[in-house]
Amino acid sequence: MAFLLYRLGSFAFRRRWWVVSAWLAIMLAVGGAAVAFSGTLTNNFTIPGTESQRISDQLRQELPEAVGGTGTVVFTTDDGAAFSAEQRDGVQSALAAIAGLDGVRGVVDPFDVADQVAAGASELEAGRAQLEASEQQLTAGEQQLEQGQAQLDAQRAQFDQARAQLPPAQAAATEQQLQQGQARLDASRTELESGREEFETGSTELDLAQRQLDAGSGVRLLSEDGTTAVASVQFEQQINGVSPELRESVQEEAAAAESAGVTVDYSKEIVEDVSGIVGATEAIGLAVAAIVLILMLGTLIAAGLPLLMAIVGVGVGVGITFALSGLIEMNSISPVLALMLGLAVGIDYSLFIVNRHRTQLLRGMEMQESIARATGTAGNAVLFAGITVIVALAALAVPGLPFLTVMGLSAAGTVAVSVLVALTLTPALLAIMGRRVISKRRWAKTRGHKHSAAAPLDTESGASLADERAARGAGWGGFATRKPVLTVLAGVILLGVIAIPAAQLRVGLPDGGTEPADSTAFQAYSTIGDKFGAGTNGPLIVVGSLPETADEAELTALQLDVNDLLREMPDVAASVPATVSENGRTAIFQVIPEEGPASETTENLVRDLRAATDDVEDRTGVAIAVTGQTAANIDVSAKLMEALPLYLGIVVGLSLILLLLVFRSILVPIIATAGFLLSLLASFGATVAIYQWGWLGDFFGITNPGPILSFLPIILIGVLFGLAMDYQMFLVSGMREAYVHGDDPKAAVRIGFSHGARVVTAAAIIMVSVFAGFVFSHLAMVRPIGFGLAFGVLLDAFVVRMTLVPATMYLLGRHAWWLPAWLGRILPDVDVEGAKLQRDERATHDERSDRDEEEKESVRV
Repeated sequence: MAFLLYRLGSFAFRRRWWVVSAWLAIMLAVGGAAVAFSGTLTNNFTIPGTESQRISDQLRQELPEAVGGTGTVVFTTDDGAAFSAEQRDGVQSALAAIAGLDGVRGVVDPFDVADQVAAGASELEAGRAQLEASEQQLTAGEQQLEQGQAQLDAQRAQFDQARAQLPPAQAAATEQQLQQGQARLDASRTELESGREEFETGSTELDLAQRQLDAGSGVRLLSEDGTTAVASVQFEQQINGVSPELRESVQEEAAAAESAGVTVDYSKEIVEDVSGIVGATEAIGLAVAAIVLILMLGTLIAAGLPLLMAIVGVGVGVGITFALSGLIEMNSISPVLALMLGLAVGIDYSLFIVNRHRTQLLRGMEMQESIARATGTAGNAVLFAGITVIVALAALAVPGLPFLTVMGLSAAGTVAVSVLVALTLTPALLAIMGRRVISKRRWAKTRGHKHSAAAPLDTESGASLADERAARGAGWGGFATRKPVLTVLAGVILLGVIAIPAAQLRVGLPDGGTEPADSTAFQAYSTIGDKFGAGTNGPLIVVGSLPETADEAELTALQLDVNDLLREMPDVAASVPATVSENGRTAIFQVIPEEGPASETTENLVRDLRAATDDVEDRTGVAIAVTGQTAANIDVSAKLMEALPLYLGIVVGLSLILLLLVFRSILVPIIATAGFLLSLLASFGATVAIYQWGWLGDFFGITNPGPILSFLPIILIGVLFGLAMDYQMFLVSGMREAYVHGDDPKAAVRIGFSHGARVVTAAAIIMVSVFAGFVFSHLAMVRPIGFGLAFGVLLDAFVVRMTLVPATMYLLGRHAWWLPAWLGRILPDVDVEGAKLQRDERATHDERSDRDEEEKESVRV
């Protein structure tokens, strides 16, 4: 592979303008495709097969009007008093305008709902008064009927006793009179019984109406103090399909109410804009990276090259991602993750090649040979390191979660582009830059100390002065290995302490409470929680499959029976029947939890509702299921945590295999993997402490600590694995190279460390800076990802790779490179260090020396 990359570098040198033109054409083509075919990004995360997704799909067929996207507008009076008539008119006028927008299915006016509830309560009171009056009349009529029946019965008894003494005509007349009286009494009785039936029907209807009113009393849209009103806006499409233009139109129409003295806030669903992925803080990360590059490389033109390469790689990779977003549903994190990784690895990979080229030029190597050699050696390591990152990210498809698959593949594709840019465009631009890649001061400093261009870069005659100093224990490598046992214990204890909070890791998806405190989404979330209860921000949707009913009253009673059982569940603040399908077989209930959507009690409530399905069906004949955005978020988080062990096992297994191939050692892969797990757990621990517990919340802008982003752990595993293997390769390959060339095993650790420490330090600082730039991103869900990656890279690079690994390998000495002979025979030699190139160089150098000696000898003869 080193030889092929050597030829690629040589080709890029000779065809430099052709390579630059080709990449320019690619950038233009990708940019045009991104503009023409990009679609709308989403923050919805669904997983096929979960109960919430299955029920949501069912509703989409049976009750499509109930599954459109929903947003909330919160109106609050400026003066803190109840809504005045003028303020109410302003709000209702704004809501009517919103209802008229194309793409809005309907708007729930809180004042209309409050009026309807009040009118319903008044009607119930009037109806109950009428029923009471009717009952009094019925009772009086029944008493009169009983009295009349008693009198008639007495007359009948007298007549029966006197019948024999009466003349036949008189007896017949009396009998007729008694029969007519009984008929009148029977008619009255029938009329009273009909009235009683009507009364019972009316009483039943009144009871049902009262139960409906009581059921809906727990869900309010107008606060008790009359200062806050909540309007629900239902869109025709799913919330992820609502265009930014429609969201802006809703905000513009609602803002008209402000002129009436009303403050207007919008829920996250309405104001969320995931179209922009780069903000000011991300630019700060790039600025820090630029400073590090300038300090390391000493010239602006050399420092600008890795930055330019990263921008090209990100432009093409993220551009392709956006172009595909029109064909594939893509969440907003996909281009952000691709951007973060593309910037970080793009800078690092180009830096490795540039640094190797500069070193070779300063040692006197000819320009074309140096570029080709840097591509064949450092480029070889870049290729292999890039492959590890790509494989780790592509493995996100293994758990079978669609949005995670898209996320992993988009990031892997961007990293692949960054590798191609580093291996092709970097050597081409190095050829164009020529000697300007090194400052004049540095050239002057090295003048008179050049080595022959034909001399091998590393000779077997002995170590350089710097290598000798490193072998004696100079620098950080010497410090880390001077007392290796103490170093290992201190490092493990440090990482272990930081990892302690990871034991309480809880995952979830972000809601309005995670938004910045000064954002309208957070204000809307907080106001709703304060005025209506925290659970109002995350209602659960319970869907009931109803049996066939005889009439509307029986259907309503069945709904209310189910609703009563739902209200009796622990941690339920309120439950209300929402709607029923036209065929009367599917009912929707809105259940309001006691706590917010991200709380542990709400998560437990979803489980309890699902566990109570059999009990509800036994008691009512109605099978229930839970869906809605809150339940879907809980299902997604649970599914991701289930997939986490499988993915971690794949990554760890992959780590062992790849490092076994690279370093041809049993213990080195084990050490590297153990270090990766330590830094991973420590990164989890710090993330939990800050974003879940709220430590340093003011500094990081965390106003409402809660669960960790549900897919952060699995992303952190994939990305940190790839980056950890990068640093492992660049540091330990130098140690292996020194050991293979005959240095003492322990001295080889220090010498190899000194060769790679400077560039790895710069690369790690750059990577941390780029990731840290996303810690204060305008996208709330990106922030913990940026922190987790930045802190994880910081620990892995400086604590694990540059401290624990050299100390452990120094302790092991020669045993660190042990490999069974039978395994050595079957393992392929991937030649990551480019040793074949150096062997070929030495052979060429030896042949040239032999020819020189022969020529000298022939001259003497």
